[in-house]
Amino acid sequence: MPTEFVRKFILLVIALAAPFSFSQSSARTDWAFAVSGDSRNCGDIVMPAIASSVLHQPNVAFYWHLGDFRLMSDVDEDMRQRYGDKLSVTDYWRDAWGDFIANQVVPFGSLPVYLGIGNHELAGNKSPADFLTQFAYWLDTPELHTQRLNEYSQDGTLKPFYHWKHGQVDFIYLDNSGDDGFGAQQMQWFEDVLTRDKSDPEVKALVLGMHRALPNSNACGHSMNGDLDHPSDKGTTSGRRAYLDLVKFKHDTNKFVYILASHSHFYMQDIFSTDYWKDSAHGGTVLPGWIVGTAGAQRYPLPEEVPAEVLAQLKAETKVAGYLLGTVRPDGSIDFAFKKVLRNDVPAAVNKMYEDKFTKWCFEENYNDHQHPRPPSCNDK
Repeated sequence: MPTEFVRKFILLVIALAAPFSFSQSSARTDWAFAVSGDSRNCGDIVMPAIASSVLHQPNVAFYWHLGDFRLMSDVDEDMRQRYGDKLSVTDYWRDAWGDFIANQVVPFGSLPVYLGIGNHELAGNKSPADFLTQFAYWLDTPELHTQRLNEYSQDGTLKPFYHWKHGQVDFIYLDNSGDDGFGAQQMQWFEDVLTRDKSDPEVKALVLGMHRALPNSNACGHSMNGDLDHPSDKGTTSGRRAYLDLVKFKHDTNKFVYILASHSHFYMQDIFSTDYWKDSAHGGTVLPGWIVGTAGAQRYPLPEEVPAEVLAQLKAETKVAGYLLGTVRPDGSIDFAFKKVLRNDVPAAVNKMYEDKFTKWCFEENYNDHQHPRPPSCNDK
């Protein structure tokens, strides 16, 4: 019988051998994709359950992770449960990303996985260059590599922001892992992508993924606006610019636009249904948006500034684990549904690695009741 290490190595080889192919038929039939973020703390337990659920959904083309793979600022609870005091923080920094690949990416088997950078990727001793090197296989697939070399007007080097087209949809990942939002080079690249997509008849929809939500959402207290004790003027300014770029794109083309983020560890839809974005002074357009930071990180309370009746309309939930399933129609419209995973969905092989008490803790007690009060920019009119 193969050891657990050998089993995971075999699965990893299978995953790395999987082709990243574009399906022309996907533009003519319904197909789907799955997305979530924030798998630190208990991701080694929750992510295999997500993978199992995703792989049982029909016509899923890929899974997209919106960042924060591991805690990095300290040892994740799932790794501490396995290794105890034998795992120093230095050892953890060496092993954490490999652990993420083995225990959270490998369970998806041959299903393509796309990875986005989050703020916790750089919370330990790692640099942006380390991230690009470690995850180059997923960030520089032949598909993404060709797209990048054909489009970058700057220097053509590997970046943590990227896009790819599948069927009738252009999927764009924006990097706002740092506190200063989108830099000038990334904004220029993003606006160039929008310009090309405007005139591309094959592109019927845009889906933007990122870690922190764009500014002035219903989760404004922990977003590109920053936090009350650490506000971000640059994040607010560049994020608002990106949102208005999308509003203009939608008005000019009548194509579909969807925005996905994590960072806040709960589920919420219609996050941009706020007075700020409804105001004609700021575009007067509410774009469809979701937060899905539900892949294993310690859960956060819902924003106390948002009335309970509004949270009910937003279908906001905390203390849940799961992912967002997007079903793409031939016209480019996408139906989104939140798919929960429960303790009973954890694969048997994963259960063997942990005590039942700890698995239960991950699903029922992995919670941080700290609120994220809003910085002043959230109150802008």
